[in-house]
Amino acid sequence: MDGPTIDPRIERLLAAATAFAAQRERLEAGVPWPLHIVEHEAGPESEWGPTEVLAHVSEMLPYWLGEIERVLAGPVEPVPFGRVAEDRVRTLTIERDRTLPVRELLDRIVNSADRYARRWPTITPAELARRGLHPRVGEIAVEDMLERFVVSHAEGHVAQLAEALGRATSPS
Repeated sequence: MDGPTIDPRIERLLAAATAFAAQRERLEAGVPWPLHIVEHEAGPESEWGPTEVLAHVSEMLPYWLGEIERVLAGPVEPVPFGRVAEDRVRTLTIERDRTLPVRELLDRIVNSADRYARRWPTITPAELARRGLHPRVGEIAVEDMLERFVVSHAEGHVAQLAEALGRATSPS
């Protein structure tokens, strides 16, 4: 008999991490990347360059795993969790980390995806049904948090990074 089946969402997250890592050579070739405005009101996320995208993904993956753990450990449902795009700690972390070497940011992304792959199979069906309360989304089950805040979010940033790298290498 084969080993345990991996959740398709975890497979997608691992594929996204691999897609980020596959860009290492192009990313390192472009150093130093121009820095973009991170503050939500001043510069939308869609205009971020490669370093801001990597810094954000490397901070958001462990952040959301922590928020999932917060909901799992909460004594009374729904458990308040999460943040909004304008969160000051979020933007300051991105501004700080975007100056780290590309290899460090990529390693953080891959390591975080591996943490999800180790943790997710240990969560019981009852725990997956636990509900959190997000300030904008409202009530959401732990199971749905993975898709909304982690997997599709990471996949969107893979596409954003590809677009940013395309802008950086296309003739003006």
